[in-house]
Amino acid sequence: MVMHNHSVSLIVSTYNWPQALDICLESILRQTVMPTEVIIADDGSTPDTQKLIALYSKKFPVPLLHVWQEDDGFQLSRIRNKAIAAASGDYIIQVDGDLILEKHFVEDHILFSRRNSFVSGSRVIMGQELSTRLLEKHITKIKLTTKGLTNVVNGLRIPFISRKLEKYKNDDVYYLRGCNMAFWRSDLIKVNGYNEAFEGWGREDNEIGLRLINSGVEKRVIKFSGIVFHIYHPEKTRSGLNINDELLHQTAINKLKYCEKGLSQYIS
Repeated sequence: MVMHNHSVSLIVSTYNWPQALDICLESILRQTVMPTEVIIADDGSTPDTQKLIALYSKKFPVPLLHVWQEDDGFQLSRIRNKAIAAASGDYIIQVDGDLILEKHFVEDHILFSRRNSFVSGSRVIMGQELSTRLLEKHITKIKLTTKGLTNVVNGLRIPFISRKLEKYKNDDVYYLRGCNMAFWRSDLIKVNGYNEAFEGWGREDNEIGLRLINSGVEKRVIKFSGIVFHIYHPEKTRSGLNINDELLHQTAINKLKYCEKGLSQYIS
């Protein structure tokens, strides 16, 4: 049993895909160490998602909270801020609702946590055929020998190597996966959370990472631990990416540590 003296909030972002969220929540239930609470950051899903969360909340051994906002297009930064504001944990682990979490995922992140740093992990990609089969048959356990996985190396769990590789690409702000990250809540408050000027897909995770680094918070990479499997879906539209790239560029050249429109809107 992992002993830790800080509370942990697991934030799961979702939008209108209850079939994938169902499998994600099932994988959370199987964790070797449960977080203090699980918060669903819902960017405007229909009531199907609410019904699913209500069903799971009855069998979850920890609080399962649903933070919802009206559908106003892709507003991931905004809903993540609202979820962070609602979180009671000292430490926040962040995933997406289209992932299957390996059973040691939360335990690995807790063991890897260290003050004055934030963490970015990686993912194993599942192909379309495998993903369809998993969703149809409600399969939540994946083996690395399963046909239909790519970049299988990301699925190897060798915890004693994780510390040795924590500085891997830690100066590369583009080497971040918003679907598998962890932060101290106090650090997120310091930089005012996600920048809600980011709308549409892309770069909001790189930008918050850059502001954290500019604030003296070290980026660390978790490899061979904290493993997730990504369920296939068509790529999101990248129509707003040029604007988001420019916002990231401004943060870089001006060495910004704080965003104006962020977390503080929801924390009294």
